[in-house]
Formats: sequence, structure tokens, C-alpha cells
Amino acid sequence: MRAELITIGDEILIGQIVNTNAVFLAKALNKIGIEITKITSISDNKEAIINALESSYPRSKLVVLTGGLGPTKDDITKHTLCAYFNDILVENKEILFHIEEIFKKYVTTPINDQNRKQALLPSKAKILKNEYGTASGMWFEKNDQVIIALPGVPFEMKALVNDSVLPSLKSRYIRPFIYHKTVLTYGLGESAIAERIVEWENNLPKDIKLAYLPSLGRVRLRISGKGDDELLLEKQIDSLIGGLLPLIKDIFVGYEDDSMFEEKIQSEFLSRNLSLAIAESCTGGEIASRLTKIPGASGYFKGGLVVYQTNTKSNILDISETLIEKHSVVSKAVAELMALNVRKKFNSSIGISTTGNAGPSKGDSDAEVGTVWIAIATNERVYSEKFLFGKHRDRIIGKAVNKALELLFKQLI
Repeated sequence: MRAELITIGDEILIGQIVNTNAVFLAKALNKIGIEITKITSISDNKEAIINALESSYPRSKLVVLTGGLGPTKDDITKHTLCAYFNDILVENKEILFHIEEIFKKYVTTPINDQNRKQALLPSKAKILKNEYGTASGMWFEKNDQVIIALPGVPFEMKALVNDSVLPSLKSRYIRPFIYHKTVLTYGLGESAIAERIVEWENNLPKDIKLAYLPSLGRVRLRISGKGDDELLLEKQIDSLIGGLLPLIKDIFVGYEDDSMFEEKIQSEFLSRNLSLAIAESCTGGEIASRLTKIPGASGYFKGGLVVYQTNTKSNILDISETLIEKHSVVSKAVAELMALNVRKKFNSSIGISTTGNAGPSKGDSDAEVGTVWIAIATNERVYSEKFLFGKHRDRIIGKAVNKALELLFKQLI
């Protein structure tokens, strides 16, 4: 079954917000065997909405729209849908009561007529009650095509999808099974990986696809298939991956399932009853930020220091000025002492540090822009690696963060 997504809002088109709704919907629908063939972002404009809907037929059996269902004048999706389906708005008393209850219980400002107008809904639509907001979802059918309109507020949209949309779609349509399994690798570029696994890739069955997904020092290999027998499809892909892993065993760090890489690191720390402290210079706290976004990080993460300036490394981490003058602030010696000393300060099992030159100027070091040292200190040893991450500041920092996480994971396993 083919579907497309239409996200409505000028804020998307001018880059004011990231289109996370489309990402969520694509994943959610794909998991139940619905293939997304097109994603469109359009303006809050009647003509644009109608053109997008008209062009979707007969290409897609399912269209999901998000956005434009608010109470203000710039939200015109509901009125446009009435024009498209030759429909009128009628008051839905159940939804009106729901909106009034929301204002009584949770909103400090008084309800007004604009809010009450949210209960005016198309008469031909099946109404999807929004438990967390005032903008209802709407389910239309026309010419064997289903068109679903959902609010643009992400948490409201996600609740409607999980509670109403997905169950209805699963009961209505017989769908093939779509199965993806993604192998996560670190430390080798996509072209080098492709060269290494060329024979394996050439022998893949026609109905199995391989995609390379590179990103700042990591490459994900996604193996995908579609079929009528879920267990047979999973077994086939798992068997193929069994032939792939020996070819990439030195760069393989796990599978990208629904858990993030940072969750895998956390799981390893907790299962081993280990703790971590971080000293960051060029990465500016990004490593700590990535790790502490995961609930439960306090179970192993003791703390971190952002020692950005050279004198801060001396004052806070006891890195002697003599050592810095002798080796440079971006050096093996400084990186390793940072890792050792942050480990001592926080009394942690492992200490990790970064020091580098992200540019655009060289700063206090003679090291070339893009040079980064990453060090890890444990109870048994301290070691470090030097990396050259190019000249683009954001990419240097991003690659340094990913490489630090990779080295940390490898240390754990």
C-alpha cells in the first residue's frame, strides 16, 4: 500500500522549524507495512493544499496531512478540506464539551469564540478526538482514497496516530510486511565499506535492498525487504546479515534498532557497574549532552567539565603550564592527563577527554585546524588517538563527538 505525507506550514518552508512530524509518520506507517512514496511540505494556502490533494490521486491510497488546524485565521486546512470534499462545518457537541473541559482544568485564560470554533468540524469526516488538545483529527474517504488530517503539534499528532490512526489502518487494509535491520559501524567510510563487502552485496536477492547511510564518522548499513510472510522475511534478512558481519567485524558496534547508540553505551555502563567522567575542550560539552539526554544517565555518569580555555585546563584540571608549553594544548600528553585527572576528580571508573582545534583559527596551539586528540583513562591504563577531521568547524566537532562515543563503546565491550 502506497501513501504520502503532506505537512502544512510556512514555518517549515522558511526553515523556522524542523519537519519532525514527517519523520515520525514515515517510521510509524512503514512499521505496519505502508510504503511512503512522497513527502511534501506546502504553504498555509488553499490552492496549495487542494493541488497537493488532487495530485495525490490515484498515485496514493492514503494521504496524511499535518498542520493548519489551529484556532487562528492563518489555520485554513479545515475550511480547505470542506471545499475539497464539498462539505460544510457543523458543531460537534462532544468535541465542544471536550474543549470547554480542557479550558476549565488546564488553561488559565478564559475560553473564547475562536476556541469554541474548534468544535466546528466537517460533516463528512470521521472525527478523531484529540485527548491532549483542541484540534481534532479528521478521516475522509473519497474515490477509494483515505485522507487523514492531523494537528501539527507533535505530541498531539503522535497520540492520535498511535491511538486512532494506526489501529484503524491495520484493521482496514491487508498489508505486506516491511522489515528493516540496520547495522551500525564506526571508523570506516562508506566507499571503503562498499569495496570490502562488494561480493556479498552483489549476491543479495533482488527483493532485498542495501542502503549506505553515512554521518560524521559512522556509517549505517540498512538491509530492507518486503514480503507476505513476516517470520520468513526476518529469517532471510538475519541470515544475510550473518554473512555480512564477518566482513566488518572490526568496525561493527551493534544494531540500530529503536534504541539510540547512547542508550547502548548507558546499558553497557550499568550492566558492568561502571561510572564515567568527561573533560571536554573542543567538543564544548556535546558528549555530556548526548549521554545525559537518555533517562537514567545519572546511574553511571558522574559529571563533566568543559575546560575550553588553556588556563582553565591548568586551573581546573591541574594540567601544568610547563607540560602545555612543551607539548602544546592540543597533544597526546595533555589529552591523556585531562582524562586521568577528570577520572580522579570524579572518582569514576573511566575518564574520557577531548582537546583539539576546531578552527577557524589555530588559537593557542600550532596544531592544524581539524586536529583532535581523544583520550580514555581506566584503572589499568590511559591511551589516546589523534584524528584529522578536515576544516569545517561543525563537522570537526560532530566527528569528534561521534568518535569519542565510538572509542568509549569499544572500551566497554
